[in-house]
Amino acid sequence: MGHGFGTPEFLFLVQAVRWTLLLSLVALVAGGVVGLLVAILRTAPIRPLRWLAIGYIQFFQGTPVLMQLFVAYYGLAVVFALKIDPWPAVILAFTLYSGAFLGEIWRGSIQAIPRPQWEAAECLALSFPKQLWYVILPQAMRISIPPTVGFIVQLIKSTSVAALIGFIELTRAGTLMTNLTFKPMIVYPVVAGLYFVLCWPLSLLAQYLERRIDANLGVKGHF
Repeated sequence: MGHGFGTPEFLFLVQAVRWTLLLSLVALVAGGVVGLLVAILRTAPIRPLRWLAIGYIQFFQGTPVLMQLFVAYYGLAVVFALKIDPWPAVILAFTLYSGAFLGEIWRGSIQAIPRPQWEAAECLALSFPKQLWYVILPQAMRISIPPTVGFIVQLIKSTSVAALIGFIELTRAGTLMTNLTFKPMIVYPVVAGLYFVLCWPLSLLAQYLERRIDANLGVKGHF
């Protein structure tokens, strides 16, 4: 017989939020590095590099993140006899997953820069890397902010699959509390509420930033 759901159980769930946030933050930072590299390769003038970036994006966007997590955790142990703990496996899987989505978001932002801006950079006799660094990327970063914030919301929710390999984040903590209290109709609504508290402000921020950028660019929004 399970015991009741009270303040200690609620605090246990709240404390698990930090692991969800930490995982999301690490995946965002590491995935951002990978994503920036992918976006640059995706827009590079060298065709094989573009093909390599496209293949990476298509694979990680076209397969479930759960499968990628299982490959990182179980697959490496089977194929290479490399047994890793849940934390590095989760970081590896979500870094590659984030890199694919952020790379495509930022690629679109780079290619959204009007052609005259590229031509102006070329007139300055800048190399392709310098064109990106000094002229294109500063403008593309501004355009990419709203979809990047929107992806962060998706990333936070996607971290719930890490519970399936024993990583104790918010969803896993909810499962443990359910097994302890036998009160899923109390525990899981609390878990859902905590996810909502994390994600809803970010969703509002993404919408606000999108409206601001559309207004600055003279684009009429739909409300």
